[in-house]
This record gives sequence, C-alpha cells and structure tokens, in this order.
Amino acid sequence: MAITAPPAALSQAAPLDEPGGPPPRRRWTVGQVLLTVLLLGFTALFLYPLVWLIAASLKPAGQVFDNALIPHTWRFDNYVEVWNQLPLLHWIFNSVAIAFLAAAFVSVSSSIVAFGFAYFRFPGRNILFGLVLATMMLPASVTMIPTYLIWKQTGFLGTWVPLFGANLFGSAFYIFLQRQFFLGLPRELFEAARIDGSSYWQLFWRIAMPLSIPSFIIVFLFEFQAAWNNFQGALIYLNAGSVSDFTAPLGVAYAMTKYSPTAGGQADYQYVMVASLLVTLPMLLLFSFGQRYFIEGVATQGRKG
Repeated sequence: MAITAPPAALSQAAPLDEPGGPPPRRRWTVGQVLLTVLLLGFTALFLYPLVWLIAASLKPAGQVFDNALIPHTWRFDNYVEVWNQLPLLHWIFNSVAIAFLAAAFVSVSSSIVAFGFAYFRFPGRNILFGLVLATMMLPASVTMIPTYLIWKQTGFLGTWVPLFGANLFGSAFYIFLQRQFFLGLPRELFEAARIDGSSYWQLFWRIAMPLSIPSFIIVFLFEFQAAWNNFQGALIYLNAGSVSDFTAPLGVAYAMTKYSPTAGGQADYQYVMVASLLVTLPMLLLFSFGQRYFIEGVATQGRKG
C-alpha cells in the first residue's frame, strides 16, 4: 500500500524556486572571490588620491605632505580662511561660465552638422565626412600658434572668447558621435514629417533632438569636463589678465606659485589643497547627476555605422 504525505505537510514544504520559498544561497567560486578582491584593490587605488587630498586640506601648513590619511592636527578653519587667501569664488564662477558656454555651443553646433550628415544624401557626403574626421588627426600643438594668431588679430586676447568661441563651429569627434546616434533613428519618422509639411529645421528640432537627448547630454558632459580642465588654454589666453579673471585650474597653479618658498611664499599649501578639492567637487556632482545619461549615451553611440 502506498504511503502519502498529509496535505498539511505538502503545503508547508514549498520548493525553493517558487515564490514564497527561501532564496537560494549564493556560492562564491574562487574566481569570483579573486575578482572581487581585485576590484576592491583598484577601487582603493583610485580613491587614495582623493582621500589624501581631503586629509591634506584639513592639516596645518607643516603637516600637509606627511602622507598621513588621518591628520594629527585638524584644521577645519582652512575651509574658511581659503576664501580670504584666494579669489576662489571668482575662479569657480569663471570656470562654470566658460565651461557652460563651451559645452552648450559645441553640443548644438555639432548636433546640427551631424544631423546634416545623417539625414541628407548628396554626392561626396562620405568624402566630406572623412575630411571632417581627418581634422582629429592634427595634434593640438600643430594648430596652437595659428589659432593664437587668429585670436590676437581679432583682439580677443585676455578674454573668455578664445576658450569657447571655436566651439561655435562644432567638433569632429562630437559630430561623429551624434551622427552615429542619428543614423539609428527610423528614417520613416522624418519622411512622414516631410509629407506633413515640416521643414528641415523642424525635423531636427522637433524629432531628432528629443530622441537624441542621451547623446546630446553625453556630448555636453564631455565638453564641460574638457573646458573645466582646460589649463593650457587659460594659461595662453588669460595669463595677461588679472588674477580674479583666472579659471579654476589656472588659479590653483597660481596658488602653488604664490605659496612656494622659492617665490617668497610661506608654504601654506593647505590652502592649495582646499582649493583643489573644491575645484574637483563640481565634476563629481556633474557626473553623479548625469550618470544615467552618461551610460545610456555611451552605450548607444556605435550601434550603427
């Protein structure tokens, strides 16, 4: 005679893979453990400079370079005194304004050119696009002197214009990125809009741009970061102006010279560390707020050639 379990026992013994059952325990393999340790090691390696900078900004002048991650003497007033020592607020404002203008101009201009290469079909389109990409092969050092002479003849030396003015004409790299994204959009959308009487500008502004927000934001983030960290351009075009007209990277370099003992300074490098940390924070915040668009934009750039 067959023995059957009571219904109560069957109802209590729920399979592990059914809803309501206890989740299965994850078993770690040797490879997973080694990979996790490796990732944690690289994370600590990349975070070490930031932690060192934070610790150095909280130390007195004589302990800045002792390499201790926990200060022996805490000086929180460094974050108050730095505003009296350096025109840091002016530097941050200048960098934000220049980076925003540069990013906005190059994002819009590159998108317009990229839409033209993606939508219009005309003889020599691929050759012309190849010439645009060929401009990326020129090193910046080759065009530095001609570009400087152009801005000198136009009378814009010592102003912000050379730091963002060239972005009005687009960038070959960003044109390539935006074109790849536009090529992935269904052409039927644009053809239907043309039948309804939409102009070419309306095709770009009402259809292409709303659908390309991730790629547009990634271009904006790339250029904002590049313009924010543009030390060489600020050194060339703004060095003749007053100290308050400097950008943040140029201002930090000026602070290093100001507090250098070889230049007659008092070696108050703790203010340089505070300024460096405050200049770094906007980039961290920008990436945090735009991370979703950053990942989505990078993942969709090369999906069609």
